[in-house]
Amino acid sequence: MLQVKDTLRATVHLSFDGRVLKTYHGPDAKARFTREVEVLRHLAARGCGFVPRLLEADASRPRIITTNCGTRVEHLDNERTRELFAELEAYGVRHDDPDMRNVTYRQSDGRFCLIDFELATILPGSE
Repeated sequence: MLQVKDTLRATVHLSFDGRVLKTYHGPDAKARFTREVEVLRHLAARGCGFVPRLLEADASRPRIITTNCGTRVEHLDNERTRELFAELEAYGVRHDDPDMRNVTYRQSDGRFCLIDFELATILPGSE
């Protein structure tokens, strides 16, 4: 496995079969885990195709396993970044951390994707 992120809040590994394993750390780890699981399930139920699919959630660790949404994007203009995060709101979710570090590029279909939903908000009326 390749470690792609190791911070005070989370450790992320990329497995050789393409899965992403994210383990949450810190005093609010359970809440961030719960939020991300809830948001990813919400987006899957609405058919959002430009976010990771949740494959497994283990609250005892807390850890999730998702599909891989491509590689990190190094350069993207501000307008396109805003468009991506606005597109997410059509699925009833506000990301709440709309930074380019949460944008990936999926080469298989040429699609920009969004990741990291632990701070996201499910918008009222979309539940």
